[in-house]
Amino acid sequence: MPRFPKSQAQIAALAELIRTGLKDNPAIFPAPPVGWMGIGIRRNQFVNARNDALSAHAIAETAIAEKDDALETLIEAMKADLRYAENTVDFDDAKLKLIGWSAKKSPTALTPPGQTLALEVPTQGEASLTLSCTPPAPADGGKPNAYKVQRRVVGSEAVGDRWEDVATAVKPEATLTDQPQRQKLAFKVIAINKAGEGPESNTVEVVL
Repeated sequence: MPRFPKSQAQIAALAELIRTGLKDNPAIFPAPPVGWMGIGIRRNQFVNARNDALSAHAIAETAIAEKDDALETLIEAMKADLRYAENTVDFDDAKLKLIGWSAKKSPTALTPPGQTLALEVPTQGEASLTLSCTPPAPADGGKPNAYKVQRRVVGSEAVGDRWEDVATAVKPEATLTDQPQRQKLAFKVIAINKAGEGPESNTVEVVL
């Protein structure tokens, strides 16, 4: 069984076939519900309306493109005047407000992070452990970019109890492997960013 067409072009083509067929074969189709003239009139109405819609769509696309171009031109002109005004009044905020603008805020200088808090060892295994801590409070300094983990072997004459960097993590947690065993190890974490290092965290001690 044939299916009624879905595309507008196919519908218009079928309408023309129906119109022509009804007109040329009145003996076979003597009393259709809508005569060939009615089909023709409706087809022409549709074709005209479709053409008008296509024309309107093309006009709308042109209008949108013209609107976008006009907006870009306006923005460029406004920015030029704003740059001129800023330089003319030497970024005087009160004077710039006369034209609805304001002086650029001076960038806030980056400061080192605050102290990393609550360092703990959630898990530990054979020659490995996980360190976890709370990031510094935002009000205590700049945002950390990374966390430096330091370790020392407690009571070791060989290393003089000195702290050494053993890892750097981008999050306030780190898993360390291949750690010395059967020795007391101390760990601390320091938040860092481009401005420098924050205060040391509390120290935790473990024996693996």
